[in-house]
Amino acid sequence: MKINLLSRRDFLRLISKALLSLAGLIGLGMIVRFLDYTEPSASKQKIDIGPASNYPLGSRTILTDIPAVLYHTQDGFLAISLICTHLGCTVAPQDSQFVCPCHGSKFDSTGKVLRGPAEKPLNSLTIETGSNGNLIIHT
Repeated sequence: MKINLLSRRDFLRLISKALLSLAGLIGLGMIVRFLDYTEPSASKQKIDIGPASNYPLGSRTILTDIPAVLYHTQDGFLAISLICTHLGCTVAPQDSQFVCPCHGSKFDSTGKVLRGPAEKPLNSLTIETGSNGNLIIHT
């Protein structure tokens, strides 16, 4: 009976192919995970942000705890989420726009996409006035 032993060269070739295959599978798994990203569905919350009188007409207030921006216009109040619709990063205000620090998406002051990779606008948030006169934002 003859026993075949691997030469050192064949052994190293086998190990390198195995390691390259493993690295490729890990990379493929990461790509699939990236492409399969869905925005996490956070539980809906009602957040009391205080009396409407704290937000004068024409104001633009960044609410960092939510995160959102609150506008008080002639038509009433408007709240826009500051969570990027691409991968969920918090966008930062820059002049009259919002910029995602993660991948560079840009949004105008109303949340419309100016530059991708985000494809969807920033989400509008529902605002109501509570019985005590305080504004309540629904996230």
